[in-house]
Amino acid sequence: MVGSDSNSQGSCSPAPSLQTKESLAVVLSKAVTMPGVLQECPRCPAEASKNQAEITLQSNAIKLTGEKIPGQDLAQQEQKVRRNEEDEKVLKVADVKKTFEKHKSAEGKAAAPPPNPVRKDTMRRVVRQSKFRHVFGQAVKNDQCYDDIRVSRVTWDSSFCAVNPKFVAIIVEASGGGAFLVLPLHKTGRIDKSYPTVCGHTGPVLDIDWCPHNDQVIASGSEDCTVMVWQIAENGLTLSLTEPVVVLEGHSKRVGIVAWHPTARNVLLSAGCDNVVIIWNVGTGEPLINLDDMHSDMIYNVSWNRNGSLICTASKDKKVRVIDPRKQEIVAEKDKAHEGARPMRAIFLSDGNIFTTGFSRMSERQLALWNPKNMEEPIALHEMDTSNGVLLPFYDPDTNIIYLCGKGDSSIRYFEITDESPYVHYLNTFSSKEPQRGMGFMPKRGLDVNKCEIARFFKLHERKCEPIIMTVPRKSDLFQDDLYPDTAGPEAALEAEEWFEGKNADPILISLKHGYIPGKNRDLKVVKKNILDNKPAANKKSDLITAPKKAVDTSNIQNEAKLDEILKELKSIKDTISNQDERISKLEQQMAKIAN
Repeated sequence: MVGSDSNSQGSCSPAPSLQTKESLAVVLSKAVTMPGVLQECPRCPAEASKNQAEITLQSNAIKLTGEKIPGQDLAQQEQKVRRNEEDEKVLKVADVKKTFEKHKSAEGKAAAPPPNPVRKDTMRRVVRQSKFRHVFGQAVKNDQCYDDIRVSRVTWDSSFCAVNPKFVAIIVEASGGGAFLVLPLHKTGRIDKSYPTVCGHTGPVLDIDWCPHNDQVIASGSEDCTVMVWQIAENGLTLSLTEPVVVLEGHSKRVGIVAWHPTARNVLLSAGCDNVVIIWNVGTGEPLINLDDMHSDMIYNVSWNRNGSLICTASKDKKVRVIDPRKQEIVAEKDKAHEGARPMRAIFLSDGNIFTTGFSRMSERQLALWNPKNMEEPIALHEMDTSNGVLLPFYDPDTNIIYLCGKGDSSIRYFEITDESPYVHYLNTFSSKEPQRGMGFMPKRGLDVNKCEIARFFKLHERKCEPIIMTVPRKSDLFQDDLYPDTAGPEAALEAEEWFEGKNADPILISLKHGYIPGKNRDLKVVKKNILDNKPAANKKSDLITAPKKAVDTSNIQNEAKLDEILKELKSIKDTISNQDERISKLEQQMAKIAN
């Protein structure tokens, strides 16, 4: 075969050497192989294969003919042919790869199932639409804080602060008893150490709560086992207040919780370390309901529901209980709502569900949402962090936002409660440098609606109280109806005797469109009337309902006590004035001598 090839080529051109023939044969075999690959590939078009084959055969024919390029020897021709071969090979492989990938992607698109609409919807909801998503907190400037306040160091997990549209009350350190400050909201800056306090308790004050129906009435619970109700002057205190309007005695151990009824006038709840819950008629100073056999261990907190028909309690025995106080029965109960040993909190939401905070067995802080009709499993349960400060929940029923303030934390986390899973939606966190000793929460009617303010906190530091304002950013200056639905006003929906007889009523709502204008508050002693004389006992089950004391007698005694106090004070002032007069005359005589 080799000889016949050389004979056939001899007529055209000189026969190439054996080495050249072998190299050309290798090139030819490679070139012939490539079109085969192209033809075998099922994903390559037939036209491309045919063209590639023709190009390869033509180039091979040129090589076999051994045509000589003028001005170049055979070695240069071979080198050029080899270089051309390599370039063609690279191009062909790239074309094959590109064509293969194109077909593969086309097949992949055809084989892929249509997009899952549920998954797409879920991905879209990663950023949840909410008008409160951009709520931000901002602390006020230093000159708007209340400075030089010695905040109480009592080891009790209450908020130590209570706020209403007129006053801020703060439990403070006091020697020889318990005391708390009552400051008008506008009295910012440094508070003098001699500023008058409310100091009638003989033991440290543990909890305070403003009456929702009278901005000048506040209740306090103390380690001296009593609850006291105080009437604050309209413009604040000018002298220290030592005489309460009424003293409520009935607990055998310290009283750590006081909470006013949300809709009935003069109904106050107290709970103590004797594991007893007492509900009082403040107007008569009588305990009308005593829940003394429902808790086997210390009560951490008590919360009324929206209309005040039920209460929920969190206890050291790790149980959350829903109680009907007038029937004196437990409606629902959950054992080990949070398995950790540290204190829990439980509050009612406006829809009747219960929100709790507590600790897991591994001491992680948790929050949970429960349906009182079925408390086997929580609606939602979230773990937060491993800090050991007790989480104090503050709830805004108008916006359904819960603010969590941990004692010893330097942050406020806030969540929105909705009907959509996961039900408790994290919104944001306000962080600052200083840890908080306690926290006060302003009612909605005390906020500035012109600045889109939806919450205001009064954060207690070691030596000062710092207001923190939560705002929804809006461009318009108009009233924002969606941020400020009608809210609970200061008017009571029921009188005390109506509630004890079994009536329920939702809060009387007011609009904040033109801002809240506080009205004239009635004095507690005017409201204090003996309404149970002419009516049957409200709760026949309770052995505590007895003929109440005469309101007139009580008021007379109180008036006489006040009169004595005023006379004593007048006498002391007169004595001081006479002493000062003597001192002035002596100094004048000395001046006269020096002048002479």
